[in-house]
Amino acid sequence: MCNKHHSPHQPAGCHCRGYGARMEAFVIPCLLLILKEEPAHGYELLEKLAALPFLEAVPDPGVVYRHLRQMEEDGLIESRLEPGKGGPARKVYSLNPAGEEYLHNCAARIAHRRASLGLFLAAYEKIKKEDAK
Repeated sequence: MCNKHHSPHQPAGCHCRGYGARMEAFVIPCLLLILKEEPAHGYELLEKLAALPFLEAVPDPGVVYRHLRQMEEDGLIESRLEPGKGGPARKVYSLNPAGEEYLHNCAARIAHRRASLGLFLAAYEKIKKEDAK
């Protein structure tokens, strides 16, 4: 983790790799949020990601499966094989307590970011009004 721009008043989680990397990383809490509702297999997760109104772009399936593997290795989700309907068994993912805690922390960081962005916009509007005079 990069602490170059980290403020002691901001929750941990500096993203110094750029906007695209931040948006790709946003897929993780989105997947956890979906799994909080109910377990799902990979294709269902891709469909549900595409339907989220707050996700700007649907990630490549390879990115999603890479995140799922990493989240499972990190102990945030679990998977089990279920018989497929007329086909091969499917891997079904579910959220576990560590994943719920991680999701909660993500939501807290997002809330903090939203507050910071609100302050930025208020400062911008003030300057903009002064420029208009």
